[in-house]
Amino acid sequence: VQLQAYGGGLVQAGDSLRLSCAVSGRTFSRMSIGWFRQVPGKEREFIASINWSGGGTGYKDSMKGRFTISRDNAKNTVYLQVTSLRPEDTAVYRCGATGAGASYDYWGQGTEVTVSS
Repeated sequence: VQLQAYGGGLVQAGDSLRLSCAVSGRTFSRMSIGWFRQVPGKEREFIASINWSGGGTGYKDSMKGRFTISRDNAKNTVYLQVTSLRPEDTAVYRCGATGAGASYDYWGQGTEVTVSS
């Protein structure tokens, strides 16, 4: 599985942003795609995931409301819509994919989001 995240940039507080994760290569029937973010010096934080086949979603509790994950299988792309951006949302956002199991075994390079106040 190959993943490439893009769509980040410099935005203002209160703006919305849609990040994309392009998926290519081998896929698995039970594969899930997850979005994570990481700030230097802190652990990677899970945001949300979506099942590649069935479309079922899951969110970290604190991410519910402003973050929405979706997919377009025809475009082999998973999206993360973020609204009402805050300076504390500044991070590198990455997408990962599970393989045959439940762990995230495949990662793409991240896309940086900077939110100015």
